[in-house]
Amino acid sequence: MIDASRAGTYQLGDSSVARMGYGAMQLAGPKVFGPPKDRDEAISVLREAIASGVTHLDTSDFYGPHVTNQLIREALYPYREGLVIVTKVGAKRGPDASWGAAFSPAELESAVHDNLRNLGLDVLDVVNLRLMFDVAGPAEGDIEQPLTALAELQQKGLIRHIGLSNATAKQVSQGQTITRIVCVQNHYNLAHRADDSLIDSLAQSGIAYVPFFPLGGFSPLQSENLTAVADQCGATPMQVALVWLLQRSPNILLIPGTSSVAHLKQNIASVGLNLPPEALRALDEMGAAAN
Repeated sequence: MIDASRAGTYQLGDSSVARMGYGAMQLAGPKVFGPPKDRDEAISVLREAIASGVTHLDTSDFYGPHVTNQLIREALYPYREGLVIVTKVGAKRGPDASWGAAFSPAELESAVHDNLRNLGLDVLDVVNLRLMFDVAGPAEGDIEQPLTALAELQQKGLIRHIGLSNATAKQVSQGQTITRIVCVQNHYNLAHRADDSLIDSLAQSGIAYVPFFPLGGFSPLQSENLTAVADQCGATPMQVALVWLLQRSPNILLIPGTSSVAHLKQNIASVGLNLPPEALRALDEMGAAAN
């Protein structure tokens, strides 16, 4: 078994976590709504992730809603020492699986208590404020009121650390004037590199960057080029995309999600890969052409 910690560690709040983590979103049903197709497999995936050395687990009570947090508690409670569970608030789900903003102080407090209850915790390790000015991606908007509400819950002892998700560089700067920001979670991958400068500035400040959708939105040509590099490296395209992210910057923490134990093992095995210079050049050229 390849240990997730072989990818190295990075600071997340007051903990050092393995850079290869796990995202629980795909454990919910279709459209991240309702129960999993195979509950036993979902439990097995979570347990295998922890057995493989994962110490950074990403979730939210609006996945399902409530589904992934309840699965995490069933599979892993009492939690292993050193496991950091990161959750998100700021969104809500409609009965039709739609997504909406939930930014008011009352909604945020309710969401924090939902996460605490369903995870079986007295305090949340890290809470990301998911910004919903535009569901499709980061968009400018004032975050003072919702982030201040979260900071007040932190002062009450319900939250240890706070991060931002779906945030612009301007919002990260504003957030840092309100409270300590320990991580930023945004859409970023080889073909979607709008956050390049943000990643570098966060690295200089010792702040973790957590990309989601490592293969999201690739064009057919980009996918073809990625597959060609993967074949040359004797790996899968997903593995190459993940290891490229690991080699991109030391402050990047990965949270690839899957509902399959076999796929989880493939993802974790990517930490044993090292992209040679010619593969990195080909991938960087592919990314530059897309941006």
